[in-house]
Amino acid sequence: MPTITVLPHPELCPEGSVFEAKIGESICDALLNQHIEIEHACEKSCACTTCHVLVRKGFGSLSAADEIEEDLLDQAWGLEADSRLSCQAKVGKEDITVEIPKYTINHAREHH
Repeated sequence: MPTITVLPHPELCPEGSVFEAKIGESICDALLNQHIEIEHACEKSCACTTCHVLVRKGFGSLSAADEIEEDLLDQAWGLEADSRLSCQAKVGKEDITVEIPKYTINHAREHH
């Protein structure tokens, strides 16, 4: 199984984390299964950008982004070339390294 390395995030994962994920599982689900409470205000329906992540390693092994995800990413805070919506990016066979941005555009954080 591939490994996900999460870089330290001051609130969600201060120490960082390394864990195994299932091939085909979304990055969002993998994070939530490890109790890393990434925001997902639209309940993972690809209707917001609160689960935006930066894939620092292994970007090419993820499932391809569709047009809807690409359009939404244009609205994400801190957009970079290696940005993905974690609810849409499915883990491939390679290990990945993920950075959770410091901010989202969610004005009212929902605790899940």
